[in-house]
Amino acid sequence: MQIIRKKTHTVYVDDVPIGGDSPITIQSMTNTDTKDIQKTITQIKALEVAGCEIVRVAVPDKESALAIKQIKAGVKIPVAADVQYDHRLALLSMESGADKLRINPGTIGSLDNVAKVVKMAKERNVPMRIGVNAGSLEKHILQKYGSPTPEALLESALGHVSLVTDLGYDNIVLSLKASSVPLTIEAYKLASEKTDFPLHVGITEAGTISSGKVKSAVGIGTLLYMGIGDTIRVSLTGDPVEEIYCAKDILQSLNIRKFGIDIISCPTCGRTKVDLVKIATQVETLCKNIDKNLTVAIMGCAVNGPGEAREADVGIAAGNNEGLLFKKGEIMFKVPEDKLVETLMKEIESL
Repeated sequence: MQIIRKKTHTVYVDDVPIGGDSPITIQSMTNTDTKDIQKTITQIKALEVAGCEIVRVAVPDKESALAIKQIKAGVKIPVAADVQYDHRLALLSMESGADKLRINPGTIGSLDNVAKVVKMAKERNVPMRIGVNAGSLEKHILQKYGSPTPEALLESALGHVSLVTDLGYDNIVLSLKASSVPLTIEAYKLASEKTDFPLHVGITEAGTISSGKVKSAVGIGTLLYMGIGDTIRVSLTGDPVEEIYCAKDILQSLNIRKFGIDIISCPTCGRTKVDLVKIATQVETLCKNIDKNLTVAIMGCAVNGPGEAREADVGIAAGNNEGLLFKKGEIMFKVPEDKLVETLMKEIESL
């Protein structure tokens, strides 16, 4: 089944498009002190290797804004500046070469301040990601709706957007996030119906690497399946590199994008006579950075394995201290247990 994506207008972050017919991009945010330029560059390079396509850095002060120039010189992907409340930091970030702003125009002071930021963004063709979170809605909106509802999130977001569009600027990406998966889904559904801005999708404050991956997969995956979303960020408490791997897994599981080898493996049962968990983990690690569009199966039963995984390009089906190597469901030959991983990897390299 092909997912039909909602058509939005295209925004460019340097040379990376968001929206329109462009691929759904993967983002992350550094958790280093932005002023520590070398440490920030090192983390961004690790994110680049993992597959990050746009990275955001926090800009809480003047020194962080100034650091963007040197950070950009040391990395390959576009850098977005996350600015809160102070329009001067937005201006300084753009002067330092920020490729994108994450900002809420309604929180940076007077309309004159907003106009200054929009003027420079126009001159430098810097897009803005205007995003609202359920935990920080304006008091008058909370009073109107009683709680963070999908309608409240959308009204808040469109209020911030209007401050910019009224100045003749629509180079905007929109986000409406909550830590609640159902609330996030409903808010994005409303936004998708009411606007054609590209949507930055994610579950905010999703949690640790373990629990956060589940909430993100359910929330982001549901929206993407409905055709909603142009760029995604998985928010995890931990190493941001894990956010990239999770995002890639979500996109690949929906057949939206391919990122190399897709591994399928059975949950094992009483018929399993080898250490399949160890084998599957080793193969997954070895395949992580192999850029081949292949499906690899790790199955624990020599009877059912090749049949259940017949669509796999190559795989192994374990027996008693040995296994069968198969391709497209056809059994090729037997392999001793201690040679299964080595043999499978050679077959993967040969394809």
